[in-house]
Amino acid sequence: MWGQSLTTSQKLQPVRSAEKSLRAGPNRAIGEAVAIKLASNKAIELLDAKEGSIYCRFWKRLIDVVVSSASLVVLSPLLIIVAILVRGTSRGPALYWQDRVGRGGRLFRIAKFRSMFVDAEKQGPDITSSGDPRVTRLGTILRKLKIDELPQLWNVLKGEMSLVGPRPELPRYVVDYNQKQLRVLCVRPGITDPASIRYRHEEEILAKSENPEDFYRNVVLPDKLELNLMYIEKMSFLFDAELLFQTLNSLFL
Repeated sequence: MWGQSLTTSQKLQPVRSAEKSLRAGPNRAIGEAVAIKLASNKAIELLDAKEGSIYCRFWKRLIDVVVSSASLVVLSPLLIIVAILVRGTSRGPALYWQDRVGRGGRLFRIAKFRSMFVDAEKQGPDITSSGDPRVTRLGTILRKLKIDELPQLWNVLKGEMSLVGPRPELPRYVVDYNQKQLRVLCVRPGITDPASIRYRHEEEILAKSENPEDFYRNVVLPDKLELNLMYIEKMSFLFDAELLFQTLNSLFL
């Protein structure tokens, strides 16, 4: 329930669910390693970080439900048009689903409009940098305007994500989080966060490095996690509203 504090058993449930769901998928070994790290006493204690806040326990989720459901209705014509364009300009489905790690270590499938060619993940790294040949022409536009992220409103409505919160990462990155960094898993992941704003042009930044994968893992990701730990400490209605406004404003910069 929105207004109830989680018991230790309830906190461990997402970890157990992640372990169970991963048994049938390629992320099984990585996901189980994440679950083991979260099952430590220290990591479980970190899940209490924001439970005492009335906003975080009730109002934040209520706003997520209202805004995401209304947005899906209002934006439905745009979503349909984009889906048709994606299907019509390259082979493959309109949506792309990918495993990400959410609150409490729960594995979920994040939704995006497909911006790359089919099976692109088998032809290169999980991250993309500017000029990546796997990105379609339409995908370049969708990514620049962040339209490819709009299907995540469905993840928000389902309760897997929030409008504002730490961006969910791939299991293979999360498994290397230290105890401090694991705190980002104490809240629902979001569509936007302080790191998304700072790294608005992340693909261009990665393109300038000799090894984008190493640069992301060793430089960009740690900085993102620090920003999101700061967000968790300051999380409030006003701060979330400010981040939403900055995100919308950044689309035109």
